[in-house]
Amino acid sequence: MANIGFIGLGNMGGPMAANLLKAGHAVKVFDLSADAVAKAVEAGATKANTVAQAASDVSFVVTVLPAGKHVLSVYDGPDGVVANAAADTILIDSSTIEVDAARKAAELAKSKGLGVVDAPISGGTAGAAAGTLTFMVGGSEADFASAQPILDAMGSNIIHAGESGAGQAAKICNNMVLGVNMIAVSEAFMLAKRLGLDAQKLFDVSSKASGQCWALTSYCPVPGPVPTSPANRDYQPGFAVDMMLKDLKLAQQASATSGATTPMGALAESLYALYSNGGNGGMDFSAIVKMLDGDK
Repeated sequence: MANIGFIGLGNMGGPMAANLLKAGHAVKVFDLSADAVAKAVEAGATKANTVAQAASDVSFVVTVLPAGKHVLSVYDGPDGVVANAAADTILIDSSTIEVDAARKAAELAKSKGLGVVDAPISGGTAGAAAGTLTFMVGGSEADFASAQPILDAMGSNIIHAGESGAGQAAKICNNMVLGVNMIAVSEAFMLAKRLGLDAQKLFDVSSKASGQCWALTSYCPVPGPVPTSPANRDYQPGFAVDMMLKDLKLAQQASATSGATTPMGALAESLYALYSNGGNGGMDFSAIVKMLDGDK
């Protein structure tokens, strides 16, 4: 079992740290939220008073933070992770951030002889709690192999996507597909509604035909066809509108810097921004169907 520093105990990080504890690892936690830290300590973690303390005397440091600027701030400086971690420590960043920021973080770590992987996650809060997350991992083969046992305690699908930054690239590409697909599926159900076609009948057809996709069969945006989808619990989030919007913005930033052409991704970003700006950022991203139905 490993000694692990864990920084960032939000909606995803809290359950992830809990699963490391359940797997028998010793986890030292740091977060700006005293309540989040107290909850982790109650589950068996020990409290770190600073980032430097969380990164000291451990074999791994896991970070789950809101944005690239936060990761770089936590990594850098005399009080940061990189300066205070032992030379053989493996850094695992499971934040969803810019590809360039992930590569800068990796450079900081490597400059001090640390192992490092970017390992963004998919699976939402339910997957974090259940330990069934998908990790898309960027880093060297050796660092991936070192990090994998820790990731296995938090997820069920661990995929090595390539060198540093590749995990973030895989995450934003995947979620751009998801965001576009959810809008397309929602539009189809709203068209069916206006044509007098029952939602269940459309689901029965499309789920077995060329319209089949995850946004339809696992996360159907209208109540009824998929009992476990957020549509059947008033769109309480598994993956919030603002989280989808963040990923779509990251995809568009990457598109601009790389010269890729992503017009559907750009349109999806604008629609989710419109919905978020209407005060709906905390709803599940599948609730975009409500805006498309004229309910803003």
